[in-house]
Amino acid sequence: MADASPPDRLDHQLDFLIEIDRLKTILRASPIADGSRRENSGEHSWHLAMFALVLADQAEPGVSIDRVIRMLLIHDIVEVDAGDTPIHGTQAHMAGQADAEARAADRLFGMLPADQGPALRALWEEFEGAQSPDARFAKALDRCQPPLLNMAAGGGSWADYDVTLDHIDTRVGVPAKRGAPALWARVRARILPYFEQI
Repeated sequence: MADASPPDRLDHQLDFLIEIDRLKTILRASPIADGSRRENSGEHSWHLAMFALVLADQAEPGVSIDRVIRMLLIHDIVEVDAGDTPIHGTQAHMAGQADAEARAADRLFGMLPADQGPALRALWEEFEGAQSPDARFAKALDRCQPPLLNMAAGGGSWADYDVTLDHIDTRVGVPAKRGAPALWARVRARILPYFEQI
């Protein structure tokens, strides 16, 4: 006879972990570095956690890299329901995205036990708000990674979205400079040749 007991803490945690596996099916606009295909959101989150680990010396004093890594691992979980919205997409792409992501956060973090879900939701909200030093650094890394991949892929999705250096400076550079100014300066210098040749 099957166990008919109600789901317990471990069941909720396992269900959440299986559900967020869907993040691997969400394709982003940016390619992987070799340009052979588009990156998925699961790969993006892992790559950003590695950015935080490797580039920890770019954070301002007092930033908790452990918290930054946790933020980056969960920052795009809401895309399981809401999908990815390219930063260089149109206003129509972005319309309603914040509401869709909030609904997704309610559902996904709500799957976890009461002592875990709200804490992870708060960490996700902190990343979204980008006001704390930890969140500013996490957001800067999130902004620096796609240009590096696009550049490595010979421009990647920049041509698809008619991206200009002005787009990069305003949509990517402003938050990147807030959290990691020296890192952004180096990333911008590395991508500048692409925009000088077009």
